[in-house]
Amino acid sequence: MELTGGGLLKVRITSADVGKRVSVRYVTDSSAGGATFTDAVGVLTSWHSGVAVITRKSGETVRIAEASLVAGKVVPPAPARRKGPSATFPELARATARAWQPVESEPLGEWTLRAADGFTRRANSVLPLGDPGLPVADALIRVREWYAARKLPAYVQTATGAEGTQELLGAELDRHGWRREVSAEVRIAALAPIGDLDADVSAVRLSRALDESWLRRYQRFGEPSPAVRPVLTSGPSVWFASVAGTGEVPAAIGRCVVDGRWAGFLAVEVDPALRRQGLATTVMTALARQALDEGASAAWLQVEADNDGARALYDGMGFAVHHHYHHYRWAEA
Repeated sequence: MELTGGGLLKVRITSADVGKRVSVRYVTDSSAGGATFTDAVGVLTSWHSGVAVITRKSGETVRIAEASLVAGKVVPPAPARRKGPSATFPELARATARAWQPVESEPLGEWTLRAADGFTRRANSVLPLGDPGLPVADALIRVREWYAARKLPAYVQTATGAEGTQELLGAELDRHGWRREVSAEVRIAALAPIGDLDADVSAVRLSRALDESWLRRYQRFGEPSPAVRPVLTSGPSVWFASVAGTGEVPAAIGRCVVDGRWAGFLAVEVDPALRRQGLATTVMTALARQALDEGASAAWLQVEADNDGARALYDGMGFAVHHHYHHYRWAEA
């Protein structure tokens, strides 16, 4: 049905619009002091039992009682980003996956089940880029069985906030008892301005080899997993950068995977005592110049949504958010 609010406000959306991008206004407080209104824009991911659920670009879900809606309409997709290189979600998702490959993988239709002895969620989660070839509920049972056989928690990686992302799958996971644990931003930028930064890169050592010194700075090295090296060395063209410290542990490190036009920046880490001295910028500048020499023109990286320091750094380097990704974990009873 179509609900009508007061005055000229109308709710012009129904449950038939699930999957479309919508804009709504709804009442959040109707106390004696008067009504308080709030707006929400995002993908309508479900509407049943009198509750509409909207998933915002960031992946945040908003549940709105049908009776609280006072206005709503379907809106066109978000305009194309003008900052940074153009990129579709599938292209970028595949590039980021090639830069962080699992030790073991298996297709499930157009989904890919990935495992790497538990080393990072990215390498131990399903990458669902398409149709699993069977109903989602049945596919999720297969996923749970596959990870259980490897004594690993079952994760599915989804994305929100760009054309072709997976808001509906996220809602489906939520309905089937999966719970979101962590979210991150995938950011993109033109590569040349990073390589052109005024940074003295003479102290940065670039190597194809992953050595013990680099690993001592890497924050995940303490995880006792034989998958660390295979995952970190995976990718089309992998480079490791380091800046020597006062001892055996580098002051700063970074990793770059060059893949066609893309250069992915990963594992950029600095000694906490030496932060805010430009070392992260120096490492990334050196890696960018190497990637430019190999023909890359665009850059990507991933940063957790609550890492304010890193996000501020990347803002200054010209990185803009392309989409968000989220890991859903099967919430066992």
